[in-house]
Amino acid sequence: MQFKKYFVLGSLFILPLVVYLFFLSGVNNFYKLPVLSSQVSELDNFNGLSAEKITLDTHISILGFLGKDAFEQRGLAFNLNEKIYKPFYQFKDFQFVMVLPKGTEDAANKILTELGQYGDTSRWKFVFGADEAITSFFSSLKTDQVLDNNLACSKIFIIDKERNLRGRNDDEDVGTLYGYNPNSIEELGDKMKDDVKIVLAEYRLALKKNSANRKK
Repeated sequence: MQFKKYFVLGSLFILPLVVYLFFLSGVNNFYKLPVLSSQVSELDNFNGLSAEKITLDTHISILGFLGKDAFEQRGLAFNLNEKIYKPFYQFKDFQFVMVLPKGTEDAANKILTELGQYGDTSRWKFVFGADEAITSFFSSLKTDQVLDNNLACSKIFIIDKERNLRGRNDDEDVGTLYGYNPNSIEELGDKMKDDVKIVLAEYRLALKKNSANRKK
């Protein structure tokens, strides 16, 4: 009877620890979102709406290309805002970067104003560059996607703090998933949201490890 008592008490203490270590191991070994391409170019040849310097380095970025008809593409911005931005925008160093051609600043301001009716927009960043700069920057992603004649792309991308493009190399639908369809609520709510969670979890875990190591 005494043995049974200690066995139950021991199980209550040990089992949660085992479960915790199992999931911790899972995060380390199985749940890292693959790097599909590295050395994505920095935004050196682009300017923002203000004097703020916008960079990809040290940020987790959701990257999009709205093109010359940016205001006509505002629907995808609202989809992203609801499904991806709102759940995660308070995470430190997280940002949404929309790349547009020079001359579309008014359209970007209008989009920001409309987004502002639904909450905080501080993590939305719009950058503007020459047509050649946009083409060159897009090429550095090394994806299977193309820019259309308006310098827009139908996919949205995840870029990590080291300027790596993250995505799936074993997606059940397309095999290698470089980018996500912002016009598909299902894809945003399922695939992209899950993948953003994974990338954010990686950095949270790294921060905890660094903090623990400093305390030793």
